[in-house]
Amino acid sequence: MDHKVTTHQAEEDARNDQILIYVDGRILPKAQATVSVYDSGFMLGDGVWEGLRLYDGTWAFLDAHIDRLFEAAKAIDLDIGLDRNGVISALLETQHANQMTTDAHARLMVTRGVKHRPFQHPGLSRSGPTMVIIMEHSRPSIPRPIRLATVPHLRGLPMTQDPKLNSHSKLNCILACIAAEKAGADEALMLDVHGFVNTTNACNFFIVRGREVWTSTGDYCMNGITRAKVIDLCRANDIPVFERNYSLVDTYGADEAFLTGTFGAQTPVAEIDGRQIGTGEMGPVTKRLRELYKDLIVQECA
Repeated sequence: MDHKVTTHQAEEDARNDQILIYVDGRILPKAQATVSVYDSGFMLGDGVWEGLRLYDGTWAFLDAHIDRLFEAAKAIDLDIGLDRNGVISALLETQHANQMTTDAHARLMVTRGVKHRPFQHPGLSRSGPTMVIIMEHSRPSIPRPIRLATVPHLRGLPMTQDPKLNSHSKLNCILACIAAEKAGADEALMLDVHGFVNTTNACNFFIVRGREVWTSTGDYCMNGITRAKVIDLCRANDIPVFERNYSLVDTYGADEAFLTGTFGAQTPVAEIDGRQIGTGEMGPVTKRLRELYKDLIVQECA
């Protein structure tokens, strides 16, 4: 069996040794870009984040990403400390400082800030939010279709930790990924609380059956922006698409499967729980959606 790959695997780029990072209004060299050990994000995973991708000078679907960031911040009662234009300005400032024009990935993170004492209560975060933007030269390099393994870790109920939330508290997904790797796979396929197929630990998940595209209801998965764009592309191009409950039995018998995410766009899946999916290679519907998505990016960045 060849070595594992990840859905965020990128070509090595020596320029990333010299990147500049945004930390609370300052642009700092990588080695100096640090936050306090008392920071809420480090101490408790108390924060939200966005991943964004730069194509030909444009941050793709920027409005949708900023909408999602502010909605998540409101949900956890976190004041970002900047308005939309302020956040976008910080992103552009970091981009220009790094002289990046395309094939770059940004991770924009906001935490509740530095705590007064090392305990849980949010009122102990008295310094205001911490905002960090890490921006790297990043060209996806995923050498083969992904292998998935189903794991016991679930995407839970909204009243525990809403899976739609892009929060810093990722331990459940990390444990899922560890379990999948222990099983010899690249990434974890996670079920919802009812046992239906939901998402992977890092990406949204789709299958193709009889030229129909299926994905989960969306009730228990990350509200992925690329996921939404793929659903829209299906509807606009007469590709039948269903947001529905479906099982592992449906999944094992699929003709194709693929993942969606800001970094990898659409990543084909070769195998799930040791069962080959379709031919084990990228299928025709996945290939068509990839082309449609590339065209959408060109329009977005025109």
